[in-house]
Amino acid sequence: QVQLVESGGGLVQPGGSLRLSCAASGSNFAVNAMGWHRQAPGKQRELVATISSGGRTLYADSVKGRFTISRDNAKNTVYLQMNSLKPEDTAVYYCNAQIKPVGTNYNTYYWGLGTQVTVSS
Repeated sequence: QVQLVESGGGLVQPGGSLRLSCAASGSNFAVNAMGWHRQAPGKQRELVATISSGGRTLYADSVKGRFTISRDNAKNTVYLQMNSLKPEDTAVYYCNAQIKPVGTNYNTYYWGLGTQVTVSS
């Protein structure tokens, strides 16, 4: 059983910064890719950024140059540094992790409950 817990959301002015964190906890698992999605009211959930276990990254075009995803494998934690925030970045941000339980050859996808990011003056 694996649980993902996000933190770091809040209210920030346009042009400001926030850093989100997501830690995977549990036992008998290995974490592969991790990432962030977001969902604004009335819109579909969309991919923001992903990072592989080896540190390869992928970003949505809308956040390239402003957001940076990173991870600490020893802590099973993924981060999202968000700079130059815009009102359109306002959304609930969800952590996602690709998990391989010990003793299997299959990946299972887990989601956190989300953390609210609001960009407003």
